[in-house]
Amino acid sequence: MNPVVITAALVGAETTREQTPYLPISPEEIAQEAKRCRDAGASIVHLHVREPDGKPSQSAALFRETIERIRVLAPDLICQTSTGGAVGMDVDERAQPLTLTGAAKPEMATVTTGTVNFGNDVFWNPRSLVREIAKRIRAGGIVPEIECFDAGMIDEAFALQKEGLLDFPAHFDFVLGVPGALAAKEAALDFMRSQIPEGSTWTVAGVGRHQLPMAELALEKGGNVRVGLEDNIYLSKGVLAKGSYELVARVAELAAAKGRAVATPDQARGLLRVPPR
Repeated sequence: MNPVVITAALVGAETTREQTPYLPISPEEIAQEAKRCRDAGASIVHLHVREPDGKPSQSAALFRETIERIRVLAPDLICQTSTGGAVGMDVDERAQPLTLTGAAKPEMATVTTGTVNFGNDVFWNPRSLVREIAKRIRAGGIVPEIECFDAGMIDEAFALQKEGLLDFPAHFDFVLGVPGALAAKEAALDFMRSQIPEGSTWTVAGVGRHQLPMAELALEKGGNVRVGLEDNIYLSKGVLAKGSYELVARVAELAAAKGRAVATPDQARGLLRVPPR
């Protein structure tokens, strides 16, 4: 099997310091956590940013500072920015990191291809918004990660490809276990991976207690893995992870036990069709 690409989702928009004191907030804290994750085996960092008070943000200035700091501490990491932001943000706010240039330019960015229940909220992605984000990712020369919380979002990716807004093969991220969305079950994963275009790659992001069990399934099935405090704050039942790096390290251990090597950032670029920096 190919080496496993591990993505570390460090911050997110929902996790709070009240839930875990280990959540990084400032650009410096996020960059330091990115370095720890790189050392533990991650080749991609999935990035959100926060205001100093912890409020979710899509500020281009905060993304710039964060990515520039990561480039110093872990220069080979693939920086992937979220365009999901937080519930309630409009398209211009969500797309701010796509405007970055120079050393701060992200190599990858997510595009979520449909609206979905998100706990008691709604993650609002009408077709017009999805197309606008896909256009901006394409215009910026950034590699998209197609974020799918439900099976219909794969169908929408095919529609975007027909409209010239995505290229296939592509990279997909299956986010499973969000309350109100597709469950984190083996049958759901098998169906999702059976639907993507030939030659495409996939990652699984299990949410909450499903994170490590879904990571193990992905390792067995030849896929890639996303872990981190954005989606899950526990290393085991009742035991807080001291950072996303502990979850990355656990996946690296599981990979070794299953005979899967852990991809370096340069190997990940080759596997996911990300141009060299």
